[in-house]
Amino acid sequence: MAFLSAFGKYLPARVVGNCELAARIGVAEDWIAGTSGIQERRFAGDTETVVDLALGAAQDCLGRAGLEGSQLGMIMMASGSVDRAFPGPSVELACRLGVPGIPTIDLPMPSTGSLVGIALAEGIASRQGKVLVVAAERMSQIVLREPVDRNTAILFGDGAGACLISRDAGMAEIGDYILCSDGAYSEDLRLEFGRPLEMNGPSVLLQAARKLPRVITDLLARNQLHPQDVAAFLVHQANQNLLDRVARAVGIPEQRLFTNIRRYGNTSSASMLIAAAEWQEADGFRPDMPVVLAAFGAGFHWGAMLVTGA
Repeated sequence: MAFLSAFGKYLPARVVGNCELAARIGVAEDWIAGTSGIQERRFAGDTETVVDLALGAAQDCLGRAGLEGSQLGMIMMASGSVDRAFPGPSVELACRLGVPGIPTIDLPMPSTGSLVGIALAEGIASRQGKVLVVAAERMSQIVLREPVDRNTAILFGDGAGACLISRDAGMAEIGDYILCSDGAYSEDLRLEFGRPLEMNGPSVLLQAARKLPRVITDLLARNQLHPQDVAAFLVHQANQNLLDRVARAVGIPEQRLFTNIRRYGNTSSASMLIAAAEWQEADGFRPDMPVVLAAFGAGFHWGAMLVTGA
């Protein structure tokens, strides 16, 4: 048994609207909104790193939990936009939080990394105590590399999210989850060091629109729940059109699928945690309230998790 104790987020200060981006990449402003549902996104500053973003989200999460970094037993950090192969960013994050010496794990899993991190932390917390899961992405430096692909450049933004997993108490108990992988489509969404992001958009959209509803439906059925029983669905914010397709396929009531993609774009592995942090601020867990977390990303990896208000 383990609990979600707090969420946190960090968004860079620079807001990039569709007008600015459209002029930069040579597309129509209304085409961006119609294709993606995105109106604006955040871009990191020139000297702002992935670890800088992660640190902001980690500090926000710890502050909301009323904890010091010294009380952590482990840190996991998910990112698909790091600058080097190794060492990973989690050790730098631990050092900057003032907790060198505790174990850290890097999860190089864009989009699904935060969900997988929570699943791993749920099992590890019984031994390590409090586990901080952070996801941070600086996607702007990738999608604006030459040659710019307008179909990917319009989708992504920068940001970080965090959550704290505890073994003893928290705002929600982590319950059942399903995690899946399928390498048959690995070439359809990939990033090689120093290269632009390569994405077969139709394939990614098709697979996500099939796999996300299926895993959510399977999870609910296994726990004898219907979509109407779930208070909120906190899903990776990939594309508004995809979110709409998932909602229709599962039968999710419109007001229960939380979305913030209009303001932030797709922040990859950070997006689910940023959404969860904002949902917690606006509404939040209540006792016995079931909530579903879900994500889909490169690999392909995907999954869904049931958490219940404590």
